[in-house]
Amino acid sequence: MKKTALLLAATALASCSAGGDPEATEPASVHADMLVLDTHLDTPLHFEREGWSFADPHELAGDLVQLDIPRMKDGALDGGFFVIYTEQGPLTPQGYADALAFARERSDLIDRTIAKNSGAIAPALTAADARRLNEEGKLIAFKSIENSYPLGEDLSLLQEFYDKGVRMAGPVHSATNQFADSATGEARWNGLSPLGKKWVAEMNRLGMVIDASHSSDATFDQLLELSKYPIILSHSSLRSAYDHPRNLDEERLRKLAAKDGAMCISTIFMSEMNMSPARAELFGQYEQIGGMTPEEQAELTRKWRELDKTEPMWAADFEDYMAMVLRAIEVGGVDHICFGADWDGGGGLEGIEDISALPKVTERLEAAGYSDADIEKMWSGNVLRILAAQGGEPRS
Repeated sequence: MKKTALLLAATALASCSAGGDPEATEPASVHADMLVLDTHLDTPLHFEREGWSFADPHELAGDLVQLDIPRMKDGALDGGFFVIYTEQGPLTPQGYADALAFARERSDLIDRTIAKNSGAIAPALTAADARRLNEEGKLIAFKSIENSYPLGEDLSLLQEFYDKGVRMAGPVHSATNQFADSATGEARWNGLSPLGKKWVAEMNRLGMVIDASHSSDATFDQLLELSKYPIILSHSSLRSAYDHPRNLDEERLRKLAAKDGAMCISTIFMSEMNMSPARAELFGQYEQIGGMTPEEQAELTRKWRELDKTEPMWAADFEDYMAMVLRAIEVGGVDHICFGADWDGGGGLEGIEDISALPKVTERLEAAGYSDADIEKMWSGNVLRILAAQGGEPRS
């Protein structure tokens, strides 16, 4: 953002963290002047919480949310892709119908929340919209679909979600579905199913960005081969940082770069996820936080933070994260790296717990010798390039 208030806020943040050293204010100021996007924001699961407001500031000690409008401004996050996530269910007509109803409501919830806060944030459909809103001093709200399971076997529903403003979608989540094999699911299709290949064609026809995060290696390979336009991984980590099927290997990152795509670096699966029985129980409750009373929300937060003291979810920290970011840039190049930390979906590490830490990333990239222009490419330029590069049929 180029707004003076945001610049001053970022400068103040850097000054505090550096003990008031005037020279230490520059990286945060540079960060504040960039257009900064994140490609995977799971925050919509909080939008229907009783007694909770996206417009209010929240602290991690008392609330599990990692992103709100005040912290977007404090951390100079100008916007990103707010996710319509639907949990995987049975591959049956009833399963599809229930999932579609949920996805429609989640999409509408995002729209209502953005409209309620229209003085600060506005919807975007194109790269040009994002740049215009940034110049106007407004935060940017794209929409994406994580898991195309709610489409069932009716690909015409992609048009419906396109008309609702969705501009990015992935075929699959944590379990194999009717479209594709998941990185953490069974190898049923050896990549894309026949319907999944038609899904790719329809995504291309509409001009929606294909998101390969959560896809198996074979699915990724086929998405890359079949798509007429560059694809993205909205929230993925490197397999060389931690050997997990959810992560992307370096050779595939090179192939993605060769086809003008980009990998948005996440904070997840840089270690095994410590999903103990206690954590699994809390995660199950967290996914239902939208239906909890304020008292129940507070109790969940208390239990979660207590568990963090004895059983941290991830055995990695900010230093590990930046080592992976720098390696990804080395492999893929500055034109093919972006950021999608998986905020409010399991992301965040010690030292990068929420979006207020984002200026630290820019500071480290500057220290590593990357130019402001290259850093801004990674924060937003590459994502907007891929969005603008989608063909799609002519539309009025």
